[in-house]
Amino acid sequence: MDAGDMGRDLEKVLIPEEELQTKIKELAQRIDDDYAGRELLLVGVLRGAVMVMADLARALHTPLEMDWMAVSSYGSGTKSSGVVRVLKDLDTDITGRHVLVVEDIIDSGLTLSWLLQNLESRGPASVEVCALLRKPEAIRTPVDVKYVGFDIPNEFVIGYGLDYAEKYRNLPFIGTLAPHVYS
Repeated sequence: MDAGDMGRDLEKVLIPEEELQTKIKELAQRIDDDYAGRELLLVGVLRGAVMVMADLARALHTPLEMDWMAVSSYGSGTKSSGVVRVLKDLDTDITGRHVLVVEDIIDSGLTLSWLLQNLESRGPASVEVCALLRKPEAIRTPVDVKYVGFDIPNEFVIGYGLDYAEKYRNLPFIGTLAPHVYS
């Protein structure tokens, strides 16, 4: 799927595919430098982080393993309540491991804050976060994010793993939807 397939549903391309891939390679280089001589466990947060994690893992030269978590936070409408439920837990014991949580986007920070506390309680050697996107204006709970791809405006975005009603995840860019799609 590309921009042409979306017709009038696409309002604008916020971050083109080429910029995303360049940024992923830059993040991978920083991570490789920081984890030189150590093994790394990438923990992807389903479902949005699938594209980021796949491309990041391929760009890394550091020995790594991958695992996945799925978490859900409940609230009214699209707002997170900060109450988190684990839908899929890790299959890997992270005790003594260097863990890098891979996120697609950080909005309020509530779910990620809970997730980091949960992971840190399991005794890893370290836990850091790599997020492709962050919305500084939307953050309600400060979260230490070591690797950030792009700071973006507080807009609803789709593509590269991000969805609207489970659609548009397979776009190779980050974009915004035309208002008629969700109004």
